[in-house]
Amino acid sequence: MKKIFILTCEPSGDKLASTVISKLKENHSDIDYLSVGGIHLSNLGIKSIYDIKEITYIGFTSVIFNLFKIKKKIDETVNKIIEYNPEILFSVDSPDFTLRVAEKVKKINPNIKTIHYVAPQVWVWRESRVKKFKKFLDHVLLLFNFEKKYFDKENINNTFVGHPLLENKENAKTDLSNLINTDKKLISLFAGSRSSEIKILLPILIDFIKLMNDKYDEYHFVFHSTDQNKNIIKEKVINSNFKNVEVISDENIKYLILSHSKFAVAKSGTVSLEICNLKIPSIIIYKMNFLNYMIVKFLVKTKYANIINIINQKEIIPELIQNECNAKEIFRSVVYLLKNPELMNEQINHISNTLNNIRSKTSSAEEASAIISRYLST
Repeated sequence: MKKIFILTCEPSGDKLASTVISKLKENHSDIDYLSVGGIHLSNLGIKSIYDIKEITYIGFTSVIFNLFKIKKKIDETVNKIIEYNPEILFSVDSPDFTLRVAEKVKKINPNIKTIHYVAPQVWVWRESRVKKFKKFLDHVLLLFNFEKKYFDKENINNTFVGHPLLENKENAKTDLSNLINTDKKLISLFAGSRSSEIKILLPILIDFIKLMNDKYDEYHFVFHSTDQNKNIIKEKVINSNFKNVEVISDENIKYLILSHSKFAVAKSGTVSLEICNLKIPSIIIYKMNFLNYMIVKFLVKTKYANIINIINQKEIIPELIQNECNAKEIFRSVVYLLKNPELMNEQINHISNTLNNIRSKTSSAEEASAIISRYLST
């Protein structure tokens, strides 16, 4: 029986990996799996050697403070993979952890094929890393077609598979009354998937809701959460005595809520693409501690945080980063756009044009699973 080890590091990677493995399972029943994964891979019956919460760190300072613990986890993971001896190590995103593991595995056992899904953002910073990848990666699966040039330049096998969040889903007109008890206009809120992000952004978003409720009564707010963070957000919402706020963690319900939303306020990250794909007007927020911010500002070579803005080299979606990421600024930006629907339409038109240029013609999961199948048969 062929064996694949799936290596993820956080919920978004776990979710991406599960879409590929689901597709792979449709065509191959003779594969055994082991992983570092979360709930999505677990739902496919795939065991994880430990909980991914043990390695989900964010920010330079938190990594520095946990260096010994991270190194220990890297070594533990490498040892488990070598012991498992799979045909393929399929790593997903989180390059600072997953690629360190892949590099060590390849040195110990060159016969294990290494396929990495979600290329490190070398177009944002540390482009010189690409040369190093050639030594231990057999194939890189790209979310965006403009990334190819960086890997072609170093003759690294790569395939543009597209971003799964840009794929069209069935968006039937569902009656939300069974899901959410309100006839008010919905505003979706995304405080992040990591506890460190939520710790910073959740209080800011709570204060934003208070400002909105002081002036308007026609909006209902929905926090989109992971299962792990749902209770943390719920507790904060309950303590704030809101009557027009809910917390949703079910993936299908989250999608329906978002698709029916009037507006979205989202932490900078991949969820922004899902918002864009559904043509929901939005703003982007993000805040980190001062030391992390200064390090990022020094290293990053792009002016913007959001991929749509990066591609266009201008602010299509408003970004409130660091000092601007506060309740008053979020309130001002959201109200300004809500009062000017022509600006929201202009944002959506810009986004639609951009997405048409970066959307894959096929399914990301199908493309990625086809590459894995090819390596299994060699």
